[in-house]
Parts: sequence; structure tokens; C-alpha cells
Amino acid sequence: MTTMTPSNGSPSKLRKLRPWLITAAAFAGVVALSMWLHRTSSAPEPQGGGGPGPRGAMSGRGPGGQGGGTAITVSVAPVLKGDLPVHYHALGTVTAYNTVNVRARVNGQLLKVPFQEGQEVKAGDVLAVIDPRPYQAALDQAVGTLQQNQAQLKNAQIDLARYKGLYAEDSIAKQTLDTQEALVRQYEGTLRTNQGQVDDAKLNLEFTQVRAPISGRLGLRQVDVGNLVTSSDTTPLVVITQVKPISVVFALPQQQLGTVARQLSGSQPVPVEALDRNQNRTLASGVLKTLDNQIDTTTGTVKLKAAFANTDQALFPNQFVNVRLLAETLHGVLSIPANAVQRGNDGTYVYLVDKDDKAKRQLVELGTSENERVVVTKGLDAGQRVVVEGTDRLRDGTRLHIVASDEEARADASTDGEGASPKPFGSDAPAQDSGKSE
Repeated sequence: MTTMTPSNGSPSKLRKLRPWLITAAAFAGVVALSMWLHRTSSAPEPQGGGGPGPRGAMSGRGPGGQGGGTAITVSVAPVLKGDLPVHYHALGTVTAYNTVNVRARVNGQLLKVPFQEGQEVKAGDVLAVIDPRPYQAALDQAVGTLQQNQAQLKNAQIDLARYKGLYAEDSIAKQTLDTQEALVRQYEGTLRTNQGQVDDAKLNLEFTQVRAPISGRLGLRQVDVGNLVTSSDTTPLVVITQVKPISVVFALPQQQLGTVARQLSGSQPVPVEALDRNQNRTLASGVLKTLDNQIDTTTGTVKLKAAFANTDQALFPNQFVNVRLLAETLHGVLSIPANAVQRGNDGTYVYLVDKDDKAKRQLVELGTSENERVVVTKGLDAGQRVVVEGTDRLRDGTRLHIVASDEEARADASTDGEGASPKPFGSDAPAQDSGKSE
């Protein structure tokens, strides 16, 4: 008989692996049982009194239902009654009240330029000096001619007086007297001409000192010392711009013209603020001065001009700024945050918080909006609370878990019986910064 040699899959090796296989199978069974028990314990209980089965499981109302399911977390804000300032916003350009191109009024060589670029100057300050020697010589010549003719006139007047005496004694002819009188008048005319030449020479000599015609800020120097300048030069010596005070020109739609015109014709000044391009910082505060006398037919807008003291030179000529104009102040109006307003097929509505902390859908009529707030003309009363965040999952009767918003906290801190008023004009604007460049 032949004896078989055990291979790798012999019964002896299978007997050695059997305990490990049994242990792995037991562990897998324990894990499967734990998972089944976990799913069974976490299954939702039937709500609303429904029994087992599909019908009982569907009878409970989930989030957003009317049957008191899970509460929706929302933020609310109160309906405020008070004064609401209404502003108009526009893009404006800073414009200097006066801009002067300083040029020479006489011809000559430029000897001095005693100013510094960017310097603040006053009217009458010397900006440049032109060689005065030719004009001093012309003045001396004119003065000499004047003195010569003055002597001739004086001599002719003495002769005239003598001729009048002789004519009274009938010693000379009337024609001699008339001739002398004509000579005196001739010298008087010549003397007047000489005086004009002297005054012209003095004026030209004065023009050799180029002075600032207005107070303002100097720009960059355009001509250097030693150059020959003339009165016909197109390039100015320097440009002066008046920056204190300064103006801002902006445009508003013609629909807003009536409100602005009424405010401008009133006794109180119309406040205007200039903001930086991000509207985060107030550069300067001023008042509305005037509006244009016609509407631009191509754009349907009208230009307005506001004045700013600009003592700190925060505004720069030709700078673009955002303009905020206080058009009017609505007194005793109801207002809510703009993000509380929803829109549906039946109109605009909000979600109110009722006494049981449940949502109530309420139709409203709106008025003017301003600074993320909107005026409510119908549908709400002061003191009611509206949902401002978490409205997307709300329905009538939804249970609410209310988290007070920052606005509600501020309103509660300042409530004085009827409700806090929105901030007055300018209180929500950032404080002016010491650095005025954008």
C-alpha cells in the first residue's frame, strides 16, 4: 500500500486555523448586531398620535409645519417709530472755486522764482521776478520828457499872463494873445500825454514782479530761472488753485429735483457729506450752495454744487468722491430692516413673532427705503417684532427659537416707551480720519 504525504491543505493545518475563523465570525456578528440596534433606537417616534405603519409615521409635522415640530432658529428686530433721514447719493467731482494760470505780462529774462512748488500763497505774494532794467530806463526817459514839457508849459503860461496885461493896455494885437493861449493849451495836452507815458512805464516796471492774483496752492513750476518769458507765452509760470474753500459738483436725477429745491429754498442749510470711494470714511462735511438752471436732456439729470471749508485739505481738485445729501427727514414713521421684507404673488410681506413665539405671515405696504431700512406705511405697529434672518424655512405657525439680533439689542437699550428712533443724520457715518487720502 502506498502512503500519502500531507500537502499544505492537510487536515492538521485546518485544525490549527479553525479557532481563528470562529473568533472572526463571532466578532462580525457582534458588529452587525450593534449597528442594527443603533438604527432601531435612533428611528423617530411617530408624532401627532399616529400609529405604526406609513400612515402613522407621516402624521407628525417636521420643521416648518404647523403641528409644533422642531423650532426654527431666527433673528428678529423690532418695528421702530421715529425720525428717518432720507439721503440722496451721487458721484461728484471736487472743483476749485478759482484756478489761475500765472503768466508774465511783460517781456524779459526771468531772474528769480522765489516760491516753492506746492506752497500755500496769499494774494499779492511775489512769484517771479523779470529783469526790470529796461523798464526802469523807459520810466526815467518818460519822466524826463514830462519834466521838459512841464517847464515849457510854465513858460507859456507866464507869457500868456504878460500878454493879457499888454492887451488890456491896448499894446498888442488880439491875435498875439489868442496865439499864446493856444500854445498854452498845446503844452497842457502834451503834458497829459507825457504823464500817461510815465504811468505806463511805472506799470510795466511793476509787472516785472509777477504776483499771485489769488490765495491758494501752487502747482509745479513750468519755467526755470534764466529763460526769456513774454506776455504771449502759452505755458504759464505756475498754476494756482483755491482749495480753501472748495466745491463739489455732482448730478442727481430730475425726479429728485423737487425735494432738493424745496430744501434749498428753506431757511435751514442742506447738509452734504463727501465720502471716500468705498463710502467707509467721511472726508468732509459741507452745505449745498446751488443747483444748475437747466436739466441735461441727454442724461435726465441736474447738476448741483456743494461748498466745503476744506481747512484740512482733505478734498483735492479733480478728485472723485461719493456725495451723500440729506434730502429730507421723515418724522414719526414706522421702519423695519430691509432684509425682513419678503415678496410673494400677493405682494410684500413679513413674518411677525406672535405671543406664542410662532411665525405669522403679514402683508405690508412699504414706502421710502434708506440705509438698509424701509418705511412701512401699512400692516405693522410699533413694538412688533419681525424676522430678519432665517425666513427661508418659515410658514404660518412655525415654532421659533429666537436669537436676538444686534439691532434688537440696541433698540432695547435705547427704548423710551414708544420705541427707539433710527440714528439721526450723520450718526452712522464713520468718524473723520486724520489721514485724508483714500
